[in-house]
Amino acid sequence: MRKHFLSASAILALVLGATACGTSSTPAAAAATASCVNASAPRHAYVVVDHLSGTSIQRCVGFSAETIDATALMDASGIEYQTQTFSFGKAICQIDNEPLQFTECLPQNAPYWELFLESDNAWAPAQTGYTQVALRDTEALGWQYVQQTGPTPPPPPLPKKS
Repeated sequence: MRKHFLSASAILALVLGATACGTSSTPAAAAATASCVNASAPRHAYVVVDHLSGTSIQRCVGFSAETIDATALMDASGIEYQTQTFSFGKAICQIDNEPLQFTECLPQNAPYWELFLESDNAWAPAQTGYTQVALRDTEALGWQYVQQTGPTPPPPPLPKKS
């Protein structure tokens, strides 16, 4: 009996862990709806990360204030990220373990993280650094890992909002 209980507990933990951590998808499937951190909060903002490979992840974060700043949103989302401070402010060097390793945050002729802001179901390239961004209810922060040369890819998939 104990053996079956432990197996059932392990399976339940895996299912709950997968749900709490959000989802991954391909561009064709777009970013799937993810569980929301602090779901009972009156407002929700989203993070969409679009990898160079074409896979995307999405997270939702509930908040109570009128806005949530991008740093607080990223921290609460649980998505791994690393920054480096430059004279112009902070830059994102790594998100969701892409690139796997780096010695230089913004190397020449290498991919970089481009920032988009979503409002009213449309993405727009950010006009400021992410540390100056504040999102309102239902808005999203979009990150896309892009090559410095070549054709410009379409923006990340729009978030599926709960």
